[in-house]
Amino acid sequence: MLHYAAVFFVIAIIAAVFGFGGIAAGAAGIAKILFVVFLIGAVVTLLLGRTRV
Repeated sequence: MLHYAAVFFVIAIIAAVFGFGGIAAGAAGIAKILFVVFLIGAVVTLLLGRTRV
């Protein structure tokens, strides 16, 4: 999931450099969403992993 967020972030940067504002904004939005989903998944996994002793 973090890999996909990084890929969309790179796509957003490249699109912004070449002047494609709409594509850059869309890719950046997708990257933000994927990063948040990754963080939530990581925290849930960390918490569930600690409860099993």
